Amino acid sequence: MDKGKLQEYWRKNLTIVSLLLAIWFLFGYVLSIFLADTLDAMGPVLGGFKLGFWFSQQGSEILFVILIFVYVWLMNRLDREYDVHEE
Repeated sequence: MDKGKLQEYWRKNLTIVSLLLAIWFLFGYVLSIFLADTLDAMGPVLGGFKLGFWFSQQGSEILFVILIFVYVWLMNRLDREYDVHEE
């Protein structure tokens, strides 16, 4: 792969990683830590626990696993686009 294509590949790779990290930060920190009290006040009670608890404990873990699968899917697609995928 020539240098221009390689730089374009890595730029797209870093864009994907940055986007997924921003989503993780939003759910993992902003919603579950900084806005937990607000979510508790306005949200429903699920299973005996307030909504802020679900975002901080369960939601962020579930989202993290989903983001892993999304990353794998996006990177496989990007690898095929630049013909650097594994056979």
